[in-house]
Amino acid sequence: MSCSNCGGDTVAFPVEEALREYLPDGTVGVSLCRSCLSMDPVDDPPEAVPDLTVLGDSFPSNPAAAVPMALLVGLLDSLALNRPEITALLERVERAGTDPLLVVDRLDDAYGDDAFVDLGARRHQLAQLL
Repeated sequence: MSCSNCGGDTVAFPVEEALREYLPDGTVGVSLCRSCLSMDPVDDPPEAVPDLTVLGDSFPSNPAAAVPMALLVGLLDSLALNRPEITALLERVERAGTDPLLVVDRLDDAYGDDAFVDLGARRHQLAQLL
């Protein structure tokens, strides 16, 4: 599957039921682009969560932190519309033992202008939500 934003390769993963409230209705999985980090819904995701560190070394290897972190990154294109979801995901990632702001910083370093959203600017806004 390729990214609807840039045509790059994606990594698809299932989203557990407890996290689906942060996604559009009926979405059971998503993909994140390995080139720009944009998120797309996936109707038929793999059964297990793959190693999401393929998105960057800073990505958590623990699925309990990696999946909410991936969803958080995918929702950053509209902080105003997704504020409650992003806030809840930030807290969930922290509870799983990962610093989400550090991940965003490192993703910004790794992806820079290729990211679908200005991660540096979003990082500052995310800090205000915590």
